[in-house]
Amino acid sequence: MAAMVVCLAILSVLFISLVFKLVFDTIHCYILIPRRIKNMMQKQGVRGPKPRRLTGNIIEMVTLTSQSTVNDMDGVHHDVVGRLLPHYVKWSNSYGKRFIYWHGIEPRMCLTEIELIKELMTKHHLVTGKSWLQQQGSKHFTGKGLLMANGQEWYHQRHIAAPAFMGDKLKSYSTHMVECTKHMLQSLLNEVKSGQNEFEIGEYMTRLTADIIARTEFDTSYEKGKQIFHLLTSLQHRCAQASRHLCFPGSRFFPTKYNREIKALKMEVERLLMEIIQSRKDCMEIGRSSSYGSDLLGILLNEMEKERRGGKFKINLELIMDECKTFFFAGHETTALLLTWTVMLLATNPHWQQKVRDEVNKVCDGGVPSLDQLPKLTLVTILCIYI
Repeated sequence: MAAMVVCLAILSVLFISLVFKLVFDTIHCYILIPRRIKNMMQKQGVRGPKPRRLTGNIIEMVTLTSQSTVNDMDGVHHDVVGRLLPHYVKWSNSYGKRFIYWHGIEPRMCLTEIELIKELMTKHHLVTGKSWLQQQGSKHFTGKGLLMANGQEWYHQRHIAAPAFMGDKLKSYSTHMVECTKHMLQSLLNEVKSGQNEFEIGEYMTRLTADIIARTEFDTSYEKGKQIFHLLTSLQHRCAQASRHLCFPGSRFFPTKYNREIKALKMEVERLLMEIIQSRKDCMEIGRSSSYGSDLLGILLNEMEKERRGGKFKINLELIMDECKTFFFAGHETTALLLTWTVMLLATNPHWQQKVRDEVNKVCDGGVPSLDQLPKLTLVTILCIYI
């Protein structure tokens, strides 16, 4: 009986200590640290909009963006900052070239001074990086991949992946790029022949860039990998929705609709990725190939094999899948957006469109551009630099 009382007393003390620690950590994280950072910045002359408890300036950002995008643009132009990021314009006008605003409980410093940005990116890049909220918001999307890595982890991951994107390596992908582009153009031509005269060109560019990176870096066709892209797109939207509530303590542990859907989507994506990884490993194990390959997936698997033999940087299947998700999605999305914007500008500037078409026909003699001909496409190069 006495022993039971002692055990209950110990458990009670432990429980109370745990509760006190949880309360203290919450107060420290959500009140004391933000207040200390705010005071520290004010002493250095860096100010910004007044934040609300827990949500910071998120509500004001959402309100301003909703107001600026409620109507269609009055024309096509590059001056879209005030439309897409109206809070930056408003706060920079109010607080100067450097100001601080709050994304929930996390401060965000906005810098517009070029020399200061250069110093930050060159001298302090290993001590800066993605914040806790950013990492938690992408935890189930890109995980601990290159996009969300910080410090030495970022340095090592970048060092491992870099050979897959060297100049000579990219040149060897040109055949795949041409094949994928021909396939995309043929699908557009078929739609035109069927009578369709309006297209959502962004979808075609997304399919094109996704097809290229799937073939060149993961040795799989878009048809085989499109399910992964579809799931990753859905997963990104769910993670973006769920991340809005990260400023509330413990929200990531609640069994909400978004959290349940995120877990299910993540499991399905990783199952499909494991099939691709396992097929590569099987080819190696049965002797069909002497290595895992020289593409991105092969480089990652080779690095994991080295780590098993005593490598310094720890890489496992979980990290490989995170890198796959990062490059599968983020690796093609930016290029697809750039191509879409380029096509839109050419469509709204027929004169430039004709000049570029004439140059391509002249240099390439009506055929498919080759690597040797690309440097001769002066106008195309100028267009790319301008965009």
